[in-house]
Amino acid sequence: MQAIAFESVDFSYGEDSAFRIKNLNFTVEEGEFVAVLGHNGSGKSTLARLANGILTPDGGKVSAFGIPAEGKNLYEVRKKVGVVFQNPDNQTVASIVEDDVAFGAENVGTPREEIGKRIEFALKAVGMEEYRHATIARLSGGQKQRIAIAGVLALKPGVIILDESTAMLDPRGRREIMEVVKRLKEEEGLTVVLITHFMEEALMADRAVVMNRGEIVMQGTPQEIFSRSEDLITYNLVLPRIRYIEQRLNEGGMSVGGTLDTQILAEEIARCVS
Repeated sequence: MQAIAFESVDFSYGEDSAFRIKNLNFTVEEGEFVAVLGHNGSGKSTLARLANGILTPDGGKVSAFGIPAEGKNLYEVRKKVGVVFQNPDNQTVASIVEDDVAFGAENVGTPREEIGKRIEFALKAVGMEEYRHATIARLSGGQKQRIAIAGVLALKPGVIILDESTAMLDPRGRREIMEVVKRLKEEEGLTVVLITHFMEEALMADRAVVMNRGEIVMQGTPQEIFSRSEDLITYNLVLPRIRYIEQRLNEGGMSVGGTLDTQILAEEIARCVS
């Protein structure tokens, strides 16, 4: 089943805006992990906001699990499609962790006895059970972002959209968040849309999509996308570190096969030097 579907979607921020999305067709299947890539202003965040009805298209249709993202349906769509934004501090509504995680579920009318179960589920899912009664202001950036994800998970959505959710974190914090996302996808069957400018994060996805000026200009598996280095440069994107290392090794005369797996690359290097 299609978790998210864009059908001939048009959108602009007004007549004076140079940015346009025109005739965009895009789908995400239930259980899929899709990475959306692109330079600043390419339309990635606009895509996220259209997906759960924060923005309304000028034309065409956006739907979630077959439900049109419009009018009275928006309440249901936003329960099914949760978005985690870049800055966790902008998503915090309470000072104590469990109150913040419960906020969304409370606002959609979840029964009180169910809310406690959802808090427990969400905090366990992101590895923050021991911080249930902690003060959010005392947490690290990575921990705050985990709490933001937990707040979305407490809604029990079918889709979680991470809109540059690791951009303000250090490398360790980014790894922690991506490990959580990967586990949720595998264990909970969650559909994930990852909007990022960190190419290494996109390696985890089932499919990668590249946007440019409001259009999808490339899509395929990460292996397919990152094999097209010249096209990526055209769209102001860089190669993931492993692909860059592989290219430099080949240029230096060490013949290593195309891979996005660090373990396989290490084995290839060992084979070449043995």
